[in-house]
Amino acid sequence: MTSFRIRPKFEASVEKTSEEIIKILNHGLALADHPFDSINYPGHFIIRAKKENQHYWSPQLNLTFEDQEKGCLVRGRYEPHPNVWTLFILLYLAISILVLFVAILGLTRINLGMEARILWILPILGALAAGMYLVSQIGQKLGAEETFDIHHFVENSMEMKIHIV
Repeated sequence: MTSFRIRPKFEASVEKTSEEIIKILNHGLALADHPFDSINYPGHFIIRAKKENQHYWSPQLNLTFEDQEKGCLVRGRYEPHPNVWTLFILLYLAISILVLFVAILGLTRINLGMEARILWILPILGALAAGMYLVSQIGQKLGAEETFDIHHFVENSMEMKIHIV
């Protein structure tokens, strides 16, 4: 899980139905004194830190279930809170739009035989995007211990080893 992936994920085949898996996870959360809580939507089960233990970089595990003939395919993705994810996507979108605008304006000025000093903004925007990626990696490392705790809880509850990709 200590990779350069922004959102680590896994996939596991389980010989139980999705309802049984959700009952097992809820039972594990209710019995043990875990710092986690859960949210259950149709087809989704989210495990995250309790409100009092959350910080900005706290991860959550989003589980989806696909019932099959013999059991269920469980897909999990470790991700930041949706507000954090949305903020980063919007910032990347804003940088992309600025890159497009600056590139069009600068290349138009070059084609017209004018000075195009505005193109010097492009490396700055690229550095800003790279900096955001580094910040996201630092945030992922700050939430790594919680990610491991959630992962071990799921492995122990489902009584199987789950490999992260």
